[in-house]
Amino acid sequence: MATGTDIRTYYDGRWHEGDIAVIRASDHGAWLGTTVFDGARYAHGLTPDLDKHCARANASAEALMITPTVSMQEMVGIVREGLAAYPRDAAVYIRPMYWALDGGPLGILPKEGATGFAVALEAIPMAAPEAATTLTTTRFRRPVMEDAVVNAKAGCLYPNNARMIAEAQAKGFGNALVADALGNVAESASSNVFIVKDGEVFTPIPNGTFLAGITRARHMANLRADGVTVHEVTMSFADVHAADEVFLSGNMHKVTPVTAFDDTAYGIGPVTRRVREMYWDWAATAG
Repeated sequence: MATGTDIRTYYDGRWHEGDIAVIRASDHGAWLGTTVFDGARYAHGLTPDLDKHCARANASAEALMITPTVSMQEMVGIVREGLAAYPRDAAVYIRPMYWALDGGPLGILPKEGATGFAVALEAIPMAAPEAATTLTTTRFRRPVMEDAVVNAKAGCLYPNNARMIAEAQAKGFGNALVADALGNVAESASSNVFIVKDGEVFTPIPNGTFLAGITRARHMANLRADGVTVHEVTMSFADVHAADEVFLSGNMHKVTPVTAFDDTAYGIGPVTRRVREMYWDWAATAG
């Protein structure tokens, strides 16, 4: 995303220093949007769930009919090779990417086996534990499978996210809480959402309109192992207003506390703090 520093790029079988050019004007991905990516993190000397992020990059490619060309194990090895150039105390965003090179039938379908692959590494700091955001509603919604490739982490989905965020920021908020096609809460414009009520944790049930994230699943497993009841439910905006705590879950910062949803204010509560603590405790043993 070229928002970080100390960028390194894996392309054409080797690592390069800097943000090099990897895509051509006539590549299918450049003009018809057949691009997918995933995001993992290196922080505190750890790469939590790196294998799952690499596996999802391949699954996303298949969802867009792009032929994945690098196995999960090979991808993990490539990433670790690239990370060796960074100091142990660096915080690095890890982004494997695929895009289709050539067109198949009618030029619209991607040609099977014609695939570009790259990995971008960028030094981007982790947010401070107290760094929080605010939420508001947006008129834009999450699409369904019949409308968009919602089962992939696809670049073509992100312009919709961008207009959600732009609308929220124009209203003075940091992010948007987004509805699905039926008007229920799906997630934020950038990450999954959790609420806490009376010591129990609730998150929208996956319904095919958003990716149920890898970090989301990790938080749910950690909470349950800690004895906390976690519910996947159909969630209304009224439920969010009535919550004791709200936090977002995503790869970039793992846990982002929410301090307001429109005119409802929240503190950064004990469950939100505990979720962050448990995540890095788990990563220290597994990452």
